[in-house]
Amino acid sequence: MSEAARINVVELSVSEVSQALKRTVEDNFSYVRVRGEISGYRGPHSSGHVYFALKDEGARLDAVIWKMTFNRMRFKPEEGLEVIVTGRITTYPGRSNYQIVIETLEPAGAGALMMLLEERKKKLAAEGLFDEARKQLLPFLPRVVGVVTSPTGAVIRDILHRLSDRFPRHVLVWPVRVQGDGAAEEIAAAIEGFNAIPDGAEIPRPDILIVARGGGSLEDLWCFNEEIVVRAAASSMIPLISAVGHETDVTLIDFASDRRAPTPTAAAEMAVPVRSELLMRIATQARRVSACWLRGQETRRTELRAAARALPSLDNLLAIPRQRLDAAAERLPRALQANAHIHHRQFDRVAVRLAPQLLRTRLERCREWVATLGQRGARASAIYLERRADRLRSADKLLNAFSYRAVLSRGFALVRDGKGFPLHAASQVVPGMALEVEFADGRVSATAEKEPRSRGKLRGGSGGPDQGSLFG
Repeated sequence: MSEAARINVVELSVSEVSQALKRTVEDNFSYVRVRGEISGYRGPHSSGHVYFALKDEGARLDAVIWKMTFNRMRFKPEEGLEVIVTGRITTYPGRSNYQIVIETLEPAGAGALMMLLEERKKKLAAEGLFDEARKQLLPFLPRVVGVVTSPTGAVIRDILHRLSDRFPRHVLVWPVRVQGDGAAEEIAAAIEGFNAIPDGAEIPRPDILIVARGGGSLEDLWCFNEEIVVRAAASSMIPLISAVGHETDVTLIDFASDRRAPTPTAAAEMAVPVRSELLMRIATQARRVSACWLRGQETRRTELRAAARALPSLDNLLAIPRQRLDAAAERLPRALQANAHIHHRQFDRVAVRLAPQLLRTRLERCREWVATLGQRGARASAIYLERRADRLRSADKLLNAFSYRAVLSRGFALVRDGKGFPLHAASQVVPGMALEVEFADGRVSATAEKEPRSRGKLRGGSGGPDQGSLFG
C-alpha cells in the first residue's frame, strides 16, 4: 500500500474496531458445535454464571454459561470431562479475546460418562457413603410402603401388582420425573419428604422406601448418579431399596441404598413376604406346637404313673401314725388325772398361806411400818426446812451488806442515763443528756446543761454555789 493510500484509510476508534470484529465473528459463527476438554472449572461464580475453557491438543477456547442456562442443564460441567457443546462464538472487547456462549452441554460419548461416574463413585466412597456399616436392616413386614417413581410408567403398576400378590400393604407413591432436567432434585426431595413425615401424622410415615425406574441408557439413568440423590439415599432414616433399570444397570444410588434390587418387581418381593407362605408357616408351627404339647403331656402322664407305682400305699403310710395315735389316746386319761392331782396339791399349799388370820397379821405389820415411815419423814422435813431457812437468812444479810441501797441510805445518790444504765464518770455526761438520779427514798429526773467539770457537773434546786443543781 502506497503512502497516499495509507493516509486515506479511515480512522477508527478502538470500540469501533471491537464492534466490527464482534459482528464479523458472530455473523460467521452464529451457531457452532464444539468438542473439547473442560479446563479451569471452579463452579458457578457469585453471580451464578459459569466461566471455564475448552481445550484440545493445539488450542484453547474460553467459554461461558449464563446462569439461567446453567440451571436448566441436565449435565453439569466437571473438570477434565470431555464434552460436546453447542452455542455461538462472540468476542469480549474488554480483553480483546473471543469466547463461546454455551447453550447445551453433553458428555462426549459413553466413555466420558463412565469416567465421570467412576470419579464420582470414588469421591463419595471416600466420604463413607457406601460403607456397609451405614446400611439398615429391612423390616420383616412393613405397614406402609413408600414408592418414589413416575406415576405413569409400568414400574408402579408392576410394584403394586407384586405387592398385592405377595402381601397387600398400604402404599404411598411420591410422583417424580425419573429422567431429564430437574429429575434428580425431585427424587432427592421425595426421599427427604418421606423422612420428614412425623410419627402419628395424618399421612402415615413409610416403614420402607422403594426408589424405582425401568431400564434405559446410561444417559437416561444419569439422574440416579447425581450427588444430591446419592446423599439423600445415604442419609435416609427409613430403610431404602433401589430398583433402577435392569439387573445389568448400575447406578450410584445402588451403593448408597440399604438394599439393591435387580428390577422393580424384585424390590417389591424384598419389601414384603408372601402372605400364603406366612400362613403355611404359622399353621405348621401351630401343628408342631400342638404335637410337642401332646408329647409333653403324655411323657408327664407316663412319669406320673411310674412315680405312683413306686410310692407306698396309703395304709402303709398311715399305719405307724395310727398306732401312735391310739397309744396317745390310751395315755391321755391317766395323764389328765395326774396333772389335775398335781395342781390340786399346789392349790392346797397356797390356800394354807392365804388364811384370814395370816392376812390380818400381815396387814397390821404393814400399817405399823407405814406409820413409822410417816413419823420419820415429818422429822426429816422439819429439819430440812429449818436448815434452808437459816441459809436464806444468811444470804439476806449478805445481800444487804453488799447492796448499793445501803450506800444510798447514807446520803449518796446513783446517776443513770436515759436508758437506765449507771454512769461511772463525769466524762460520760454531755450537755442536754437526760439523766435519772436515784436516792434512798426514790428517783428523780434531771438534764445536764453544762460541760462536765471535775466537781459539780449537775444543776439542781439545792446545793452550794459550786455545786450544780440536779433539778431543772
